[in-house]
Amino acid sequence: VGAALVRAIEDAAAERGLVAVDLHAQTHALGFYERLGYAVYGPEFPDAGIPHRAMRKALGQPDAP
Repeated sequence: VGAALVRAIEDAAAERGLVAVDLHAQTHALGFYERLGYAVYGPEFPDAGIPHRAMRKALGQPDAP
């Protein structure tokens, strides 16, 4: 279900002419987003006391194998 939601957001972003999607992922969820083709950038940072990392995926890029 999570992957379907992310893909729906990516589709909506592409329909609006965006070329990439950025997100802030909790560090324990990095693998989930990496499997969907997102790449980590920048340092770890806290959000609501939970460690996060910024991630980005260029739209039109396939999900990671």
